[in-house]
Amino acid sequence: MPNSWSQEQLAEATEAGHIDTVVLAFTDHYGRLMGKRLDAEFFLGDPSGTHACDYLLTVDMEMEPVDGFAFSNWDLGYGDLHLAPDMNTVRPVPWLDRTALIMCDLLTHSGDLIAVAPRSILRHQIRRLEDFGMQAMVASELEYFLYRTTYRDAALGDYNNLEPAGWYVEDYHLLQGARTEDLNGAFRRHLKDMGIPVESTKGEFGRGQHELNIRWCDALEMADRHVLLKQCVKEVADQQGAAATFMAKPHDTEAGSSSHLHLSLWSTKQENNLFVGDNEIAGLEVSETFTHFLGGWLSHLQELMPCFAPTVNSYKRYQSQSWAPTGSAWSPDNRTAGFRIVGEEQSLRIECRVPGADVNPYLAYAAAIAAGLEGLESRSELPPALEGDAYQSEAASLPSSLREATKLFESSSFVREAFGEAVVNHYSHFWLNESIAFDAAVTDWERRRYFERI
Repeated sequence: MPNSWSQEQLAEATEAGHIDTVVLAFTDHYGRLMGKRLDAEFFLGDPSGTHACDYLLTVDMEMEPVDGFAFSNWDLGYGDLHLAPDMNTVRPVPWLDRTALIMCDLLTHSGDLIAVAPRSILRHQIRRLEDFGMQAMVASELEYFLYRTTYRDAALGDYNNLEPAGWYVEDYHLLQGARTEDLNGAFRRHLKDMGIPVESTKGEFGRGQHELNIRWCDALEMADRHVLLKQCVKEVADQQGAAATFMAKPHDTEAGSSSHLHLSLWSTKQENNLFVGDNEIAGLEVSETFTHFLGGWLSHLQELMPCFAPTVNSYKRYQSQSWAPTGSAWSPDNRTAGFRIVGEEQSLRIECRVPGADVNPYLAYAAAIAAGLEGLESRSELPPALEGDAYQSEAASLPSSLREATKLFESSSFVREAFGEAVVNHYSHFWLNESIAFDAAVTDWERRRYFERI
């Protein structure tokens, strides 16, 4: 089936009574879907979109406006932004009654893209790549934990004593995986019916942990698919009295959840994978485009870490022998490295294993493209491929916290040139305030350790 509906198909479905609600959606900094539900006939009468309060690009997880943003604040009165429907993204939502969804770009009153909106940031980097006659073809591998506890009960229990959907490590296990087919099977079928091609689901390395893979495509479409996959998993789990989390590290006793990002560069008409070439490196046959792009990504990884690891929890995942990387090494088909090279000929691609499942895909893909572009422009050298166990190597370590990563991001001249002053200042302020909120919190670990015995 086609990946999306046309406006005419939406109108036909509405006239036939199959659709009566249109969701206009966008993501905030965290990657959460925000928006409105419109009457379908009302929307089709004027499909130019709707408005929302611009404070949505300044709020924290609890929806509290954070002071100090230049984009929107109390002095400016928290005005409106415009949700402009991208009519290439019209999709039915099969797990909701008579509902379609459209992803939106965020515009100013004058009709310009809002620079600090995640989808705008990715669009800007895609245009820069197109100036080189290239496009990025990408894929997200998303992992998540499933629980036989409802979201409401989880919240009422302060997220303690959750019941995992599996009771032993089930990596690739078909028996244990069959016990969650009521959920994972529903996710696969709903996504396929939504026009998002699904490849597979499988058990992962934690109790109740799973991975869902969808078909690769261009970067903007994949970022949209990524956030819709998460929404599908969470809403369908909720409907079935279960819960799912995309936290990078929900339990200190279990593996973390990743979102490995796969990327290759193609000509704009998708004739050729531009990573394929005649240069032999570490047993691979690659092009200079590959070496310079990967060289740029590696050299700027630390400065861009908040784009790949955007929460304080993200950094709990980077532990030795955890299947998550601890450094920036690259290697062919080596799961201990931060960058694993997989595939051959037209399927040759970079797998970045750094991001966790909490990543905002628009920011992550924008960061990958920006770093790789700088590598192409400066003809970055590629360091030797790692051999052996990356956990024992001397590769540059990843930042140890969101605060450390934010300082590197904020102080980078490369990042400011690639993203612009407004974006860097906006997101640095956002991530710093996330760190400040965590530093002020008293955790369960502290109470368990100190309450009685200190």
